[in-house]
Amino acid sequence: MLPQPRAWFLWVVLLSAAVLTLGLVAKDLPGFTSGEFSLDQELSRTHNTALTGVAMTLNYVFSPLGGFVIIAAVALYLLVARKSPINAFAFGGVAAAGWLSSQLFKMIVERQRPNPALLFDPLAPETGSNSFPSGHVALAVGLAWAFYFLARNSRWARTAVILGVGLPVIVAWSRLYIGVHYPSDVLASFLAATAMVFLFAGLWNRYQERILPRIPLVARFGPITSPNNS
Repeated sequence: MLPQPRAWFLWVVLLSAAVLTLGLVAKDLPGFTSGEFSLDQELSRTHNTALTGVAMTLNYVFSPLGGFVIIAAVALYLLVARKSPINAFAFGGVAAAGWLSSQLFKMIVERQRPNPALLFDPLAPETGSNSFPSGHVALAVGLAWAFYFLARNSRWARTAVILGVGLPVIVAWSRLYIGVHYPSDVLASFLAATAMVFLFAGLWNRYQERILPRIPLVARFGPITSPNNS
């Protein structure tokens, strides 16, 4: 069973509504984007070698390929080495739900990315209508929730909380530093990813005992029901 808030579906609706409201306001309200873009320009003006190295490393680690590798590697480790299909599927589902939330809202909002031609030092120029919210930050938030759920009853719980708060914030800063997102893009990623994690947790707790036994060969790796529910 994954932790879930009371009235979890209401939380999903409220967080999703907040994301959509912020996205549509950011896209359509005159002056909103130009005001936000001033922060991107200021960060672009103050680039230095050390910070650029950190930002570009995070750019690749939390890219679509990097996200797939991280989620698949941890899930396979839990499945094959730890013999825990439940944890493997729960971890992969939570992380993927948080990450893929960005794609859902990108399709709805369709906000244009910051114009790299207006930056003082564009590090990784990107264009297109997929600025809101940030996929990199959504991935970091999804992973943060997944690792916390995995470690919550262990001695690593405190570490998971600290890293789970700190790392997504650093990834959010890196997206602004590189100049590929607006501040509202990265803020919305925290809300969007959390909404989808809550949705996945609620559905998982309700249906996982019906679904996992139907997946071929999974039971060969370990128990597919919780000891508390067997």
